[in-house]
Amino acid sequence: MQRAAMDPAEEPPSMLWGLDPVFSAFARLYVRDILVMTESTQVPGIYFYKLHPIYKVDVLGTVVYKRERDDFFCYGVDDGTGVINCLCWKNDLFKEEDPAPSGAQHSDGAQGGFNLVAELKKLRETQRSRCRLEIGELLRVRGPVKTSRQQREIMASTFYKVDDPVMAVQVAWMMDVPQLYRLCYDKPPQLQPDAAGDSPISVVGKATNIIKDFFKQKSVTRFRPYDVQDLLQPLIPCQPQTASADQEPVAGPSACQQLRQLLKEALQVLQDEGVVYRKVKSQDEVYNVTARDTDLLIAVKDVIREDSRREKYAEKGCHILHVLSAVRQRHSLNVSKATLQLVLKSLECNSDIVSTSEDHYTAF
Repeated sequence: MQRAAMDPAEEPPSMLWGLDPVFSAFARLYVRDILVMTESTQVPGIYFYKLHPIYKVDVLGTVVYKRERDDFFCYGVDDGTGVINCLCWKNDLFKEEDPAPSGAQHSDGAQGGFNLVAELKKLRETQRSRCRLEIGELLRVRGPVKTSRQQREIMASTFYKVDDPVMAVQVAWMMDVPQLYRLCYDKPPQLQPDAAGDSPISVVGKATNIIKDFFKQKSVTRFRPYDVQDLLQPLIPCQPQTASADQEPVAGPSACQQLRQLLKEALQVLQDEGVVYRKVKSQDEVYNVTARDTDLLIAVKDVIREDSRREKYAEKGCHILHVLSAVRQRHSLNVSKATLQLVLKSLECNSDIVSTSEDHYTAF
């Protein structure tokens, strides 16, 4: 399975994840959604379902395959929407030896009374049987989601066999999960840290969106910071023109300084996302818009077309890092990986190139 990563432009900042109650809960998601969740670019091991940050899940399903090793069980769990691998580590219960048979001679009270050793042995056998499942039995598993060897799986923190002869547990589960989707998972998260006003993060996000809209409306290919600076003026809070005699002046940056700082942060975000880049770094700050830089698109396409003919890359295609190195030599040293990924996505959408495997590309 090819690992999917969240678009940095859409991913909410990690400092706001805790405001979403789904983040701290075991999410009852369908297996099909767990398998296709996008992974965070900020924190590996965190995944997103419709912008809800998720790292641990709760799954109920039928065991369709199993493997047992000295330290763990590996169960394939099918909930009706897909199959996911569940790695269930054995606890000390499987490693401890049962009490010596001689202890069974001891009893509390009269003959036929409560035998502590025998009851403890029964309890351990029951616990073991709840953790060792066969194909066709019902398993409930909870734990964090991991991607190992390009395969999505659950690292179980809790797992046990579910006895459900009349399917009461499964019916209740099938009624609860769709309701959770409607009331929670399918609704956008409310990540608003300050109800009184916009946080600095949200202001920068609005600024980047304004600049992106400007690129689309005006078909911008190149620009300088002063070309877009005035667009951000409405985001700067108005300052009072005069102050009464009994008010002391408030220390802080002026509106002009705030505007310049906001513009600087917005341009940095756009560069980190690969939306813009500076072909040549000089005092004359000129930014190229990646999506409309035809020279960059041609350079990337030429590198892939020429090198994919070589015997070394004929089978799998050119790796993205090889393409990045070649484009930096041929076009500009300032092309970032994020910029290249946007170009590759555009070329693939236009059927100029095709991805043969994860991070490998070849020309038609």
